[in-house]
Amino acid sequence: MRINSVKQALREGQTQFGCSTSMLRSPEVPRILAAAGLAWTYIDSEHGGFDLETLQDLIRAANEAGLCPIVRVADLQYPLVARALDCGAQGVLFPRVESPELLEKAISWTRFPPDGVRGFGLQPTHLSYEVASMPEIIAHCNANTMVVLQIETRTALERIDELLSVPKIDAVMIGPADLSISLGVPGQFEHPALVEAIEKIRDACNRHGVAPGLHMRSLKLIQYWRDHGMRFLSCNSEIGFMLEKATETVAALKG
Repeated sequence: MRINSVKQALREGQTQFGCSTSMLRSPEVPRILAAAGLAWTYIDSEHGGFDLETLQDLIRAANEAGLCPIVRVADLQYPLVARALDCGAQGVLFPRVESPELLEKAISWTRFPPDGVRGFGLQPTHLSYEVASMPEIIAHCNANTMVVLQIETRTALERIDELLSVPKIDAVMIGPADLSISLGVPGQFEHPALVEAIEKIRDACNRHGVAPGLHMRSLKLIQYWRDHGMRFLSCNSEIGFMLEKATETVAALKG
């Protein structure tokens, strides 16, 4: 059965680079991202327009390419979490989390009993048709499913130690756009108030044994935060990568 290499690497203190997939529906996208050397992608079903069948196709292509697929669910609801995992996702990204109690409940949806309350509905394709017993499958899935917490508001920032005290969180991915808005400095990603908030979250992650990370589109800022202790880094999106390279090429040709 497939080992979650990103979860394992983060546990060993390694840095893992990924990006978002939010608009392009082709299964070639995760194959390209894997070929580029990224370790993971979060498939965005919060802001993206993917239906469930497209989500399943993207997840399957990512798994086959060796790219760890994590689904950002639209809300903390059991059907959204369970169906993302039943589509083959190796992890779930929880957005807009502010309540430790709701977070603990949501994490229970990612685990089969006795560790959680996820209903068992796996098919042979989930195991690449490998023969295994139900107890083996349950233990493997519980050990290899990632939970990523997104910090996006002032309230979450103020409750960061409470949130990170909830067991079974593997990584944090700060959402700097919403967090900057919540802090009153929208889009100012180098503003001292946002930088201080990010540093506070990073330090809290380190205290609680959770891999700290964030999403940024700027290569300069990704490099800065890589050098300042972030280990779970989302660097741009599939659209951003394509637009940037196309813009660079056209500018060079016209110049």
